Amino acid sequence: MNLKELSQLLGLSQTTISRALNGYPEVSAATRERVAQAARDTGYRPNRAAQRLATGRSGSIGVVMPIDPGRYSDVHFGEFQAGLAEEAIRHDFHFVITPAHPHDEEQAIRWMVSSGNVDGYYLAYLRNNDSRIPLAQSLGVPFIVHGRSTGIESDFAYLDVDNQAAFYDATKMLLDLGHKRFALLNGPEDLDFAIRRKKGMIAALAEHGLTMPQNHIYHREMTDEAGSQCMAELLAQDMPPTAVLCSSTVLALGAVRAINVAGLKLGRDISLIAHDDVLPTLKPENFTVPLTTTRSSLRAAGIRIAQRLIAMINPAETAPPDHELWKADLVVRASTGPAPD
Repeated sequence: MNLKELSQLLGLSQTTISRALNGYPEVSAATRERVAQAARDTGYRPNRAAQRLATGRSGSIGVVMPIDPGRYSDVHFGEFQAGLAEEAIRHDFHFVITPAHPHDEEQAIRWMVSSGNVDGYYLAYLRNNDSRIPLAQSLGVPFIVHGRSTGIESDFAYLDVDNQAAFYDATKMLLDLGHKRFALLNGPEDLDFAIRRKKGMIAALAEHGLTMPQNHIYHREMTDEAGSQCMAELLAQDMPPTAVLCSSTVLALGAVRAINVAGLKLGRDISLIAHDDVLPTLKPENFTVPLTTTRSSLRAAGIRIAQRLIAMINPAETAPPDHELWKADLVVRASTGPAPD
């Protein structure tokens, strides 16, 4: 099926069909839906080169992915991308990943935008005072941020989880169970989510007149190996914690292994709460002792980021809200219990 044949089938001009498929507002919603349904039924797909010439748009969204020899592959990134790709397919958008060394991300963004290969893009792995945001604001191409940046006014489109509230609530729950010695296994300390999670935990402890020793706070890549090493160090201290918060179930996987090696019982001798991004290959309910979690779905976040970015690109879409802050659910399971005597 080509454009001419689809035009004959529907009794519409080729121009009308092109405009309908590209979301031009002067084409009625009923016609756009009729054309879209016919395209799905017949398997018609626009010629990308012709579409780009006609509309000035590439039909693609992008991201710059930081990568270097010392950086671990990130299962969290993969789950988010799966959601984003799922939604991109629904709207017949391509997805462009531009790899770059962390020190070269800004130049990579400039190249991606100037190349014309994307109609919009999103920023990930947000940092404190992230300089990529003012750069993106200056380039004039739609963008959205997955997260926020401490120290920068939030006058840009973003979707974030309320990380501070999530770890505040988790800490409050453990305080109510009588715990007084806490530890935090966190992500890299320059990342915004890690900053906010630590703030939430410290704020809850302060309300009870408690502080957390610096040697009870770890900032690492979120791998099971890091979780195991950090937990083993904590348990070797003279006054080890009785309550631990982990910034991912991947960190928690290693932490639980160290707890088991030490001969301790999770939920009795030590309590643990993990931030759970609903990873299908690492479900907290399938741990030997099911994990209490602050739960949010990275796949759902990926879907929503794509929806909003495509709506920003597509003139026929309803304008999305600029800011979305999702609340994480606290799901209580067996890994948390009263503080040991």
